[in-house]
Amino acid sequence: MITLSTFEIAAFSAGVTWFAYVYAGYPLLLGFLALTRPVRCVRRDDFEPFVSVLISARNEEADIGWKISETLAWNYPRDRLQVLVGSDASEDGTDTIVRSISDPRVRLVRMDRRSGKGRVLNRLVRDAVGDMLFFTDANSHVGPDCLHQMVRHFADPKVGCVTGHSYAGLKEGSPVAETGTAVYWGHELLIKYLDDKFGAVLACDGAIFSIRRSLYTEVSPELANDLELPLKIYHAGYRVCFEPNARVMERDTISPSQEFARRRRICAQGALAMVRLRQTLRGLRAVQFLSHKVLRWLTIIPLTLLLLSSAAMMNQPFFATVFALQVAFYAAALAGSIQAARSASVSRLLSVPVYVVVNSIGAFTGVCDAIIGRRFDIWQSPTLTRGPDESNGSRVDVREPI
Repeated sequence: MITLSTFEIAAFSAGVTWFAYVYAGYPLLLGFLALTRPVRCVRRDDFEPFVSVLISARNEEADIGWKISETLAWNYPRDRLQVLVGSDASEDGTDTIVRSISDPRVRLVRMDRRSGKGRVLNRLVRDAVGDMLFFTDANSHVGPDCLHQMVRHFADPKVGCVTGHSYAGLKEGSPVAETGTAVYWGHELLIKYLDDKFGAVLACDGAIFSIRRSLYTEVSPELANDLELPLKIYHAGYRVCFEPNARVMERDTISPSQEFARRRRICAQGALAMVRLRQTLRGLRAVQFLSHKVLRWLTIIPLTLLLLSSAAMMNQPFFATVFALQVAFYAAALAGSIQAARSASVSRLLSVPVYVVVNSIGAFTGVCDAIIGRRFDIWQSPTLTRGPDESNGSRVDVREPI
């Protein structure tokens, strides 16, 4: 007969095992796979195909001007670059700014009714003339050599998609600078490094990835294109690669509420993708998706198991200590959230607890949204302008192994 004590120990062990696998066991598994089934891709520095850059913009007047100028100045042949800007029924000066740019490589496509990013991209692809499509955001800084670094992978006909990675450009005193995003993105970067070893990167960075034009299929407005496209492309038999030298500077969310909304939307779209694209999730892909996505979306489950099981076994010193540490952790998260609400700033001591709790609740809420049928084909993004000189004038925390 199973005693209550046995059940509590099992619950505690399950919580510990869950975390150990996601953050240590899974990377070790990928490392083993990388050693046993490595993939070597051909790269040619002289490979310079025609590229169409796709930018979906909604009320981006603060950024679209410098974004286009920056893109046109990339170290890439002028006659092999097209820039398509899709204005999602912008209500500010975005359209006027784009139209004022006389460079023939730039074209504005306006959506008369707000449609959402997926529909805008589908529309832009109809006008794309490049052999490659390069996806980026209207308010992200892409380095001048990034495109060249990425397209050289396509010299290998087996490569269908290539992504880069993000780093955060943060001003001193920014609340995001004190959050746990560095830990999260450090883990993400490690996983991408390992996935790349066998040409099977699971998801791209939406601000910097490229695919073959011939492999584009219309994306669902309700799914994240940077997850949907690489899943389909890998399923079609092509490799999905990671170029560590292609980096984009992005500004993270600036408050726990914004981070909650972002995580909720991303996980809702991801959970929906798991159902709609289930035919692409077989074998290795199934292991990757479960380990890298699903188990992290449901982090609230092991957190709850650890809290309740250690509370039930407080008569033992070890579990009493573990319970006390958890209470202190959640108290710090609450204090940090209150601090952010009052002053829009979170101290470094409180930032990680806030980030963990906000993301765990946001991710679980997103999964529930997907289950009950809530969709995010159109959403309101926070205003996170980078400005033309922010990449030089800000303190930069690079999202690398941390």
